[in-house]
Amino acid sequence: MADGPTLGGEERKLLAAYIYSVCGIDLDHTKHYLIEGRLRTLVAQTRAGTYSELYNKARSDTSGALERAIIDAVTTGETLFFRDRAPFELLRHKILPELIDRRARANPARIPLRIWSAASSSGQEVYSIAIVLRELVGNFDKYDIRLIGTDICSRAVARASKAIYGDVEMERGLSEAERSRYFVRCDAGWRVRDEIRAMASFRILNLMRDFSALGQFDIVFCRNVAIYFQDADKAALFARMAKSLAADGCLIVGATESLPADSGFEPRRYMRTVFYQRRN
Repeated sequence: MADGPTLGGEERKLLAAYIYSVCGIDLDHTKHYLIEGRLRTLVAQTRAGTYSELYNKARSDTSGALERAIIDAVTTGETLFFRDRAPFELLRHKILPELIDRRARANPARIPLRIWSAASSSGQEVYSIAIVLRELVGNFDKYDIRLIGTDICSRAVARASKAIYGDVEMERGLSEAERSRYFVRCDAGWRVRDEIRAMASFRILNLMRDFSALGQFDIVFCRNVAIYFQDADKAALFARMAKSLAADGCLIVGATESLPADSGFEPRRYMRTVFYQRRN
């Protein structure tokens, strides 16, 4: 038996409602084990006698530090380089060449590209996108690239910004050629090379809140995050995301995800991959 208090049914409801209110993640009764397991360390660290006491401490913490710690604990952050290769092949062979061609006609001297990874976790998706860009266009002199990764988990954003990964992480999704070309050995593992790291910036962002200040993007990756939202919150998220997407921009979601017909997006198919564009 694990040390510390156990999570009661009413406490589970209380904490699930709190987690939903601060980040939109819906943890129903089937996730009882997840709440108990993920928050057990925080219960001990805060010297809370019960999970209810942890909740009360979070509600009364005006600094927001405990709220952020709870969010960090319950968000999964599961990711890897080139996770599901299909979206990156879509990016390489379809979306980016067509987008660059359209942007070059409008501004051949300086081609703007704006790409957002909306749930970037510890940065592997962002750096995978950066690698595709580097291999596709080579010299960036003619390009004005903005590649931004956001995540609700402060710990994940810090790791993404540091751009250092362990041996096990490097073995997940990367070929040996990609590893040697775009990473260098360091004491803590492998560091993303400076020319790739410099392409990206990262920040903490709660997708349940307004993100219009980020501006508009040509491509948005929002993969495997909306699956944790309720239908109404999911619809609201993609409605706001449509406003952040250029008129000819593309939205890429997870392989098992789909958008409802009233989302404001239309599906497009390339080979066996589906992406979305704003409905005219």
